Amino acid sequence: MQEAENVFKLMAEAMSQCRGAALVTVISAAGSTPRECGAEMVVYEDGSSAGTVGGGILEKLAIDAARKALKEGTSRKVSFDLTPKGIGMECVGRVELFIDVHATELKLLVVGAGHVGLKVAEAAALAGIPYTVADDRDEFANKTRFPHAMRILVERPDKAVKLAGVDKKTYVVIVTRCHMLDKECLAAAMKTPAPYIGLIASKNKAPSVFKFLNFKGLHPEKDKRVYAPIGLNCGGKSPGAIAISVLAEILAVHHGRDGRHMRLV
Repeated sequence: MQEAENVFKLMAEAMSQCRGAALVTVISAAGSTPRECGAEMVVYEDGSSAGTVGGGILEKLAIDAARKALKEGTSRKVSFDLTPKGIGMECVGRVELFIDVHATELKLLVVGAGHVGLKVAEAAALAGIPYTVADDRDEFANKTRFPHAMRILVERPDKAVKLAGVDKKTYVVIVTRCHMLDKECLAAAMKTPAPYIGLIASKNKAPSVFKFLNFKGLHPEKDKRVYAPIGLNCGGKSPGAIAISVLAEILAVHHGRDGRHMRLV
């Protein structure tokens, strides 16, 4: 009972933190099997786990199946023959598992931990969107300023993009402290599968950034994932107002909306 309570507690924590995780449960056990029906484990996106459904090769296969389910965002049943001809075990039994996926729809990588980056992170937390923050200044990128961050990367922006594990669910927000860092970060982000890459810039600055990257063989002006200047045209110049327009744009892009008013008259 205590083991099950611990697994459920970990799942609840993962969900409250918007951290992708899967609950793996033995739903059928026939013949000689290492665990009984009801045995559970939680598997995270990075492959770490807690609890057990049998250990050994069975558990490795269960973790692999859970990570695949998390990546694809779909729950499923999987079964394994615990025989020498099946998965190479001597138990002579059969186990069926249910993988219950709780994956995040989207997450943010906020590159730049200054005033705007901080407000973008706060807006993301309010919207229930998990985020990673990156900045090469540890006096800015730390848990005190970003208590809800999944990860904090104290690295140069371009390196942080590579270390963050950007995937097709990662929306990248570039709000660094200088133009050169913006350029390096945008170049790195364009080489990832990110569906959205937003760059804080004026209408004059954005073309100069694009021109610089053109000389490096990159064409952000032709990449539909690149949004520069970042955010919807809502007005307001404060960090908080900019952050709201950025989050509104991200949600509109993610849900395929146009960001218009919804009023009836």
